[in-house]
Amino acid sequence: MSTLLVVHHTPSPHCQAMFEAVLRGATDPEIEGVDVVRRAALSVSASDFLAADGYVLGSPANLGSISGALKHAFDGSYYQILDSTRGRPFGLYLHGNEGVEGAERAIDSITTGLGWTKAAEYVAISNKPTAQDLEACWELGATVAASLMG
Repeated sequence: MSTLLVVHHTPSPHCQAMFEAVLRGATDPEIEGVDVVRRAALSVSASDFLAADGYVLGSPANLGSISGALKHAFDGSYYQILDSTRGRPFGLYLHGNEGVEGAERAIDSITTGLGWTKAAEYVAISNKPTAQDLEACWELGATVAASLMG
């Protein structure tokens, strides 16, 4: 069985709605052989990253970058996972009220250094997520999870 690790920081109702949509997609009954593990960004460990076969990252875009919580997740694990997670697929969802470009650049920098493979287009949402936005989050979770199937 493959493992998808969803590392998230969900401080707002909008981020929570996006997180839940990602989980619904990742756990769709048509996706078989993939265990979905959820970890809050402030509690995820290097062991969690190492035990997973792919990742979905979720964060608000704060002050032009990823949340401090998600940055902390990588600060505490980066060198421990650097050589062992290369080539693994990942996806990203962001919520920002004033642009997410800096957060996307931060994730691009981190994941390029780790050698991860972008499995789906990023989902970046401003303001309250619409039904279409939540569908994009569902699709993100389903796409990354499906990439791990047998």
